[in-house]
Amino acid sequence: MSRNGYQYSTSPRKLEPEYRPHKQKRKLKVVEDLPRQEVKISKEQKKKQLKITLAVIAIFGLLLTISYRNSQINEEFNKMQNLKQELASVQKENEQLKVSIENGLNLNNIEKLAKEKLGMQKLTNRQIVYVTLPKKDYVESASEKVVIDNQENWFQKFVDKIFNK
Repeated sequence: MSRNGYQYSTSPRKLEPEYRPHKQKRKLKVVEDLPRQEVKISKEQKKKQLKITLAVIAIFGLLLTISYRNSQINEEFNKMQNLKQELASVQKENEQLKVSIENGLNLNNIEKLAKEKLGMQKLTNRQIVYVTLPKKDYVESASEKVVIDNQENWFQKFVDKIFNK
């Protein structure tokens, strides 16, 4: 070993402890299995344990209730999101139908469909026929008297006879 604390070999040096522990031989005591004595728990301790148990049960029930309610809220939220998506798709389809209706109402489109699908053609001057009607009044005045037959029950007739003497 070197004097100044450097070590030139690859293995670390071994340190010697400054003290040596005393080795004592301890004798093991044989413990006989004694009957267990019943531990007496006071009423106050029983009440305290009961309160703690009830508090734990109440907290568990509260957490269970909160968890159940959150799951129901989550289900309703999912339903609402699905209905919103369905509403959006129906509105989109409605807008597309409005556009197609507006395109169908275009006179050029109507004329084109009439020519292509129905085989119709525009009128020429040879096909126009003018009709003259006499200027006689076709409305007749009411010469007959209109009679309204009231269906009255016997009690109503009786009341009318008494008050309309």
